[in-house]
Amino acid sequence: MAVVKQMSGVPATDVSQGTDVVGVVKRVLIGARDGAPTFAMRLFTLAPRGHTPAHSHPFEHGVIVLSGEGTALTAGGSVSLRQGSVVFMPPGEHHQFRNTGAKPLELVCVVPVAAEQ
Repeated sequence: MAVVKQMSGVPATDVSQGTDVVGVVKRVLIGARDGAPTFAMRLFTLAPRGHTPAHSHPFEHGVIVLSGEGTALTAGGSVSLRQGSVVFMPPGEHHQFRNTGAKPLELVCVVPVAAEQ
């Protein structure tokens, strides 16, 4: 059965951790709880000057920028992001997302469902 909901109605979790993760809120929009067998879709909201951890993982993921401005720090360098930017992050690539603007940076991130469990 299809699952339809509003992003604003999905519970938000502040995932900030000291200096590694700053000003980051996560919502799991679609995941195993919704019956998704292969992927999870998450919404990350990064406060101004907020950032995700610098990390890598063994799976690919895709990112769509809904609003705001920022950078993706990758093995190839820093890449500017803005509304409408899309990112494919291959498995194993070291990366980090940073908000460089004055407003929140909203990113939709799609990963394998097992990565979210």
